[in-house]
Amino acid sequence: MINELISDLAELEAPPDTVNIYAWDAADALQTLGNAIRRNNLALALTLALERGPDLLLVGEAPGYNGARRTGVPFTSEQILLSGIEPLHQFGVERGFALATTDGRLSREPTATIVYRELAALKRFAVGWNAFPLHPHQPGQPQSNRTPRQHELALGLPFLQRVCSLFSGCPVVAMGRIADQALCRLGIPHAVVRHPAQGGARRFAEGLRQLLACTRELPTAEHSL
Repeated sequence: MINELISDLAELEAPPDTVNIYAWDAADALQTLGNAIRRNNLALALTLALERGPDLLLVGEAPGYNGARRTGVPFTSEQILLSGIEPLHQFGVERGFALATTDGRLSREPTATIVYRELAALKRFAVGWNAFPLHPHQPGQPQSNRTPRQHELALGLPFLQRVCSLFSGCPVVAMGRIADQALCRLGIPHAVVRHPAQGGARRFAEGLRQLLACTRELPTAEHSL
C-alpha cells in the first residue's frame, strides 16, 4: 500500500509553480537521483511509523523549500532527518535515511525544529503528511514557499485520504487552517492546532500539549472511513 501510494505520487503531474519532489523523471540526472532518494525516505518514514504505531497523524499545509522539499519527509529538515530524534527513536542515518541534495549544505527548518522539539518533549511519535504533497513556490522562485491554490489542494485530497486510511485509528491533528479545511472536505474527524510559522510557535506548543493531555478524546481517522 505504501509503495503504491508513493508510485502514484511520483506520477502526479506538477501544476505550474510547483515541484513534484518525488517524480520519476526530473530536469537532470542529479535531480532524478534526488527524487529517488526522497521517495525512499518517505517510504521508510511511513513504513517505520506503521510498524511502530504512531501516537498521532499530524497534517500540515505543503512541503517547505528547506524542509520536505529537500528531504521528501513532511516536517523534517536535513539536520533532523540525518541526526534523528533519539528520544523518539525516529529518523537518523542508522535507520536508513539519506541526503537527497548535492549543494553542500545541511538544511534546518523552523517549523520542523519546533514540531519535533515539542514531540520529543512530550515523548509522542507522530507521522506527518501535507494537504498538498508537492512543493508550491512563488512564480520563478523555486527557493520560496507559497500557500497552495484551491485546485492544488484538490489534487492532494485523494492522497490525504489514503494516508488517513493507512493510519486508521490514529488521532488526526491539523496544523493550521489549510490542513483543517482539507480534512473537513474529506469528512475526517480531527483536532486543530495553530501552525508554528509566523510567530505561532508558542500557541502551537500550547495547543499540542493541551490536546495530548487528553489523547483518548482526540478524533481518529477510523471514524470517517
